[in-house]
Amino acid sequence: MIFRIWKGWASKENASDYETLFRDVVLPKVTAGIDGYKGVNLLRREVNDEIEFTTIFRFDTLDAIKSFAGPDFERAVVPSEVKALLSRFEIVVQHHEVIF
Repeated sequence: MIFRIWKGWASKENASDYETLFRDVVLPKVTAGIDGYKGVNLLRREVNDEIEFTTIFRFDTLDAIKSFAGPDFERAVVPSEVKALLSRFEIVVQHHEVIF
């Protein structure tokens, strides 16, 4: 199992809209038909005047991640509608192999 970890930040005003968009629109679109996709967690915490979101996707293999993200799989997949709600976001994601 491999975790794909990415962070984005939103204003307090945009945070709930981002959560809704991610859950209801973006997630079903970007994960449809990806063999080896095992789920996602969206974490939220308030940091000063922003809301920090950490997204942890779970995949069986690196090939599954490449099916999701394309050949440049270490770059973040950030649809334009998400960019509109975030004040900033990481360009590069982290991949971690799960030990236990």
